[in-house]
Amino acid sequence: MSIREALKERILVIDGAMGTMIQRHRLTEADYRGERFKNWHTDVKGNNDLLCITQPNIIKGIHREYLDAGADIIETNTFSSTFIAMADYEMQDLAYELNVAAANCAKAAVAEFLAANPGSTERYVAGAIGPLNKTLSLSPDVNNPGFRAVTFDEVVAAYKEQIRGLVDGGVDLLLIETIFDTLNAKGAIFAAKQFFRETGKTPLPIMISGTITDASGRTLSGQTLEAFYTSVMHAQPLSVGLNCALGAAEMRSHIEELSQIAACFTSAYPNAGLPNAMGEYDEAPEDTAHFIEEWAKEGFVNIVGGCCGTTPDHIRHIAQHVKTISPRQLPVVETVL
Repeated sequence: MSIREALKERILVIDGAMGTMIQRHRLTEADYRGERFKNWHTDVKGNNDLLCITQPNIIKGIHREYLDAGADIIETNTFSSTFIAMADYEMQDLAYELNVAAANCAKAAVAEFLAANPGSTERYVAGAIGPLNKTLSLSPDVNNPGFRAVTFDEVVAAYKEQIRGLVDGGVDLLLIETIFDTLNAKGAIFAAKQFFRETGKTPLPIMISGTITDASGRTLSGQTLEAFYTSVMHAQPLSVGLNCALGAAEMRSHIEELSQIAACFTSAYPNAGLPNAMGEYDEAPEDTAHFIEEWAKEGFVNIVGGCCGTTPDHIRHIAQHVKTISPRQLPVVETVL
């Protein structure tokens, strides 16, 4: 069954935080390096995407934990797998390989899960495309507001290489997520369209997920939620939604608004509450699940899950709370001639 068909029948669950789960392994610099990068000339601890090459069993194991918890969609560990972001570790030449390796980890986890659970419904691998560590809309230099650290063409090239690796690795869909600068996201959308047009490959569904950074209801680059949606709807996405920055309690009004304006499916995967004074997330799985259950009953969502601080326990509770609730029905949108 295609993911589009599945979404018409039920609310799908996307996985939780990869970084939170990696932290639980308490990996050292040597663990990150593995044998291949034992003598690498810069520190690499913290480069979570590299673990798809150096510690693939850990990444595959995390995917399995989320699948066992009830996730229908798992995200590849590729949030920073572009040559722009990997330049921080002087590993920009590894970008394509990282994406293929990450997709292989996720697909292998799905294959193992389905083999161990015959009769289970299909599971889907989303190629995670992060927002980049450089922005097209904002200057990093407060004394020169017109300066940009990257060009649109560079952003497109970086995303296009990432998408090539994800597609070659066998992902089922693309997820452009944690968008704080819509112009970066438009670069990713353009890259995807260009890649499929040039290669002749069948285009994959695209999920798009933005980030509302504060109570004003705007992205970091200043867009309202409606403006953000209007800016990306030309991509004809499978879904548009929100993730990160906010806990479920703070995200509710924004998800309600999005559900009323989006002509496509909607997604929401909030953090496990807001971070405490130590930067950690304390919201219990039961609490997160109750918030999301209420959204589902109100007809706000088609895809739900968790972001920062969430774990397989959060996903397990979320899956249990929404499994009998009907998915949001897509509105009928009038065409203005």
